[in-house]
Amino acid sequence: MKTFVVGATGRVGQKLIAFLEKQGHIVYAGARSSEKITETENIKPVFFDLHTEPEEMAAKFADAEAVYFVAGSRGKDLLQSDLYGAVKVMQAAESKGIKRYIHLSSAYALEPEQWQREGMASLMDYTIAKFFSDRWLIDNTSLDYTILQPGALKETPGSSLIEISETTSGAIPIEDVAVLLGEMLERPATYQKVIKVQAGETPISEALDQL
Repeated sequence: MKTFVVGATGRVGQKLIAFLEKQGHIVYAGARSSEKITETENIKPVFFDLHTEPEEMAAKFADAEAVYFVAGSRGKDLLQSDLYGAVKVMQAAESKGIKRYIHLSSAYALEPEQWQREGMASLMDYTIAKFFSDRWLIDNTSLDYTILQPGALKETPGSSLIEISETTSGAIPIEDVAVLLGEMLERPATYQKVIKVQAGETPISEALDQL
């Protein structure tokens, strides 16, 4: 499948484009610092700026059949990038006729009643930005979306073992998040779903089979 990854130079994005390439997908790797991306037969670097208008974004999508949003400003540009940038990417995808949309969110982003959990106070502004971008995706688009809500992203080796839960997000290696994002691409059982995930004991493909 031809995919467009927004945020291809980020911690998750780098591993995601590598996994998608390994699976044989064509990857348009979008980032503001696209010069950092190595072009290969299946990976095509694309300059992509979340501050631009949806019409310009849509033109960058070329013939992509699916869009991933895995970008993040690490707290430096929450409103324009993490929130409004995400909304504009959704609008661009719809205007282009793209249906499949996979959105990396954060733990409990859609549940304000959970935001007083230990460790979440320092991420409050980020979580609020994700709340509104997630809600826009659910309430204002007709995309075949999946919203993934992991807990803390760990820079430890992946195990490919996870736990998908209706109630709990938790810590998980970045590598496993990337593989999970890649594996759910062509699985209709993940459409119109918010998926909470943490490290666990179930192989990723098996966990997805159980949805």
